[in-house]
Amino acid sequence: SDGRVTVTSREEFFSSLGREDASKLISRPPIVTVLGHVDHGKTSILDAIRQTRVAAGEAGGITQRIGAYKIETADGKPIVFIDTPGHEAFTAMRARGAQVTDVVVLVVAADDGVMPQTIEAIQHAKAAKVPIIVAINKIDKDNADTNRVHAELAAQGIVTVHYGGEYECVHVSARTGAGLDDLLTPIILTTQLENPKPNPSRNATGPTVDAPNESATAP
Repeated sequence: SDGRVTVTSREEFFSSLGREDASKLISRPPIVTVLGHVDHGKTSILDAIRQTRVAAGEAGGITQRIGAYKIETADGKPIVFIDTPGHEAFTAMRARGAQVTDVVVLVVAADDGVMPQTIEAIQHAKAAKVPIIVAINKIDKDNADTNRVHAELAAQGIVTVHYGGEYECVHVSARTGAGLDDLLTPIILTTQLENPKPNPSRNATGPTVDAPNESATAP
């Protein structure tokens, strides 16, 4: 709190993790990482939820950096969203995003279906052992086929509740706003089970998700 930096050895740092004074722990907003194939509407969904333009500075509207945005539900519950790039070159960013999250929202376009980065996102989320909530976007498109998306997801081991499985799934349209409020409900319910509680008075620790000099060609 006084701005000083304490230097510790690697062994001291990792041995200190997990030792917390329970009386100092407070609830924090859930962290939700949005993953999926390029141009399936990840940023557009966040835009619609926040009712602001966050992609105006992106070339072609395609996210090229990690973004974090805090919103509140209608009943005042805060949620922190991490928006990730969908292009295949940004695999490392998506992997780190999945590793620091409480819930992954997997966005799949209803007119395009499961694609390479959709499968990669599923692998990242499963490797990080975090819950997955599916958002099938672009249901307003004339060629939308949600049944096909459910079937393709099932083939990847993501059997949605619509197919009698365990994965919550919401049909949404970032363009019309349909289903967006319904998407927030399973996020809150899922994270309430974990109820993450950090200690705000301890020294800050955390991973690097994105860096200013990182590019698509970075390892």
